[in-house]
Amino acid sequence: MTKPRFDKSRLPSRHVTEGPERAPHRSFLYAMGLTEEEIHQPLVGVATCWNEAAPCNISLNRQAQVAKRGVKSAGGTPREFTTITVTDGIAMGHEGMRASLASRDAIADTVELTMRGHCYDALVGLAGCDKSLPGMMMAMVRLNVPSVFLYGGSILPGQYQGRDVTVQDVFEAVGSHQAGNFSDAELDVLERVACPTSGACGAQYTANTMACVSEAIGLALLNSSGAPAPYESRDHYGEASGAAVMRLIEKNIRARDIVTLKSLQNAARVVACTGGSTNAALHLPAIAHEAGIAFDLFDVAQIMRDTPYFVDLRPGGKYVAKDLYEVGGVPVVMKELARAGLLHLDCLTASGESLGEALDKITGAADGRVIYPVETPITATGGVVGLRGNLAPDGAIVKVAGISAADQVFTGPARVFECEEDAFEAVKTRAYREGEVLVIRNEGPAGGPGMREMLATTAALSGQGMGKKVALITDGRFSGATRGFCVGHVGPEAAHGGPIALVQTGDVITIDAVSGTLSVAVPDDELAARKAAWAGPRPTQYASGAVWKFAKMVGGARWGAVTHPGAQAERHVYADQ
Repeated sequence: MTKPRFDKSRLPSRHVTEGPERAPHRSFLYAMGLTEEEIHQPLVGVATCWNEAAPCNISLNRQAQVAKRGVKSAGGTPREFTTITVTDGIAMGHEGMRASLASRDAIADTVELTMRGHCYDALVGLAGCDKSLPGMMMAMVRLNVPSVFLYGGSILPGQYQGRDVTVQDVFEAVGSHQAGNFSDAELDVLERVACPTSGACGAQYTANTMACVSEAIGLALLNSSGAPAPYESRDHYGEASGAAVMRLIEKNIRARDIVTLKSLQNAARVVACTGGSTNAALHLPAIAHEAGIAFDLFDVAQIMRDTPYFVDLRPGGKYVAKDLYEVGGVPVVMKELARAGLLHLDCLTASGESLGEALDKITGAADGRVIYPVETPITATGGVVGLRGNLAPDGAIVKVAGISAADQVFTGPARVFECEEDAFEAVKTRAYREGEVLVIRNEGPAGGPGMREMLATTAALSGQGMGKKVALITDGRFSGATRGFCVGHVGPEAAHGGPIALVQTGDVITIDAVSGTLSVAVPDDELAARKAAWAGPRPTQYASGAVWKFAKMVGGARWGAVTHPGAQAERHVYADQ
């Protein structure tokens, strides 16, 4: 097979490889063993979030070698580099979680800087944990180079007493242990068996939600996100992804040709029908921002309201990512959406084909167990609902997958906590009452700082059997593993003087996921008086460093908690340099 030839006069790498004045640059490339032919081929960045922090990322280094092989086979020269990750499962429930959301933007920034500094022509990005997926996709769209995303794959479920378990079960077991319903010995056994392999958390938590997004939005090859991390069959997708990016270079198909308003809408559809993580309502607007597309929390929520929920995945359902893969994966889910006329099939994908052309090659169909037929869904509307009201003028979001319609309205008196630690301590000691709405504030992107996830608190409530007996609202976030009636992303956040900063213990709050409202029964003039008397944002201990920098730059959750002006303000596109 003859390798395609590429005209480097239009590619960024010409600045380091072409012409007599680039002899010093080429000498560095020769020092690393590159041949003359390899130097004058397109240079493709192969970026991974590999590290030894958690099982989510541990297999990415091996998978990158396969992707590099695919690049080489199609006439490119791969250049591997790594970036950071903060793994939420490790960072959860303590100060480390303040680094989580900031890491998403740090990943995008460091990938951008590496690509810019070395003038790479295209990008294959591999990621495995929650924030690393959107961070990598944000970098692709920001740079606007030919790009292919590759998920590292999910973990296999553990086995405990004859049933599948995930890390969610361990978090919830902590609550059961605190309630005296789970012994030290049982907890010791569970923690040893819950996570038996490499790979990201196995249910439809944030990592797998964003992996589904990568296919639906068009940046990943169809079905590439499905195979669990330990499966050697993933090599096929790694090599194919490397070869695919070379075809995109040849056709000059760039990330913003793929990521459009229509493809963002497709992605939100897939999140909705799979009962995906509420964090998608943060990350999809952030990806859109990199393309200069107006697409906020309310746009995501409207699509979710109009989309049936028909894929039975944990935490709201029964099954895990491996089960979805075994019945055909995301492509079959999208075929069901397409049958209902709920997808834009003219969107370009990483294969170079339209989504409709790519789906035409998929032969699978809904199995009726994991993937229900779209005409007989689990519920008629999506698993995530947007809320708005006098308590959340800039919106909020709640995951209702697995919650019956009768339980989607909750009214109760507020019990206010100024931070997550105070709330967790109250839950731990049962210093709360059935029927209350627990309010955790000062945990937004700027006020936290870092917009921490509240899984330790929500899992403890579930473990105590109180997940349906109380509700919880916060200007912070929730893990994709969260269950129960939990409202996040309340905006404006407390640090910006939003109404959540003015709520007092005893105020009656109503959460209505049926009508999409979040309100507090306090008259407008009383809220105005409280605002006038408000003492301002709660001081934090973060007065320097990366978390401080993030807090100073970050915008509201409604628009994705982004840290720069985005494509609408740009005057220079990297790919056109």
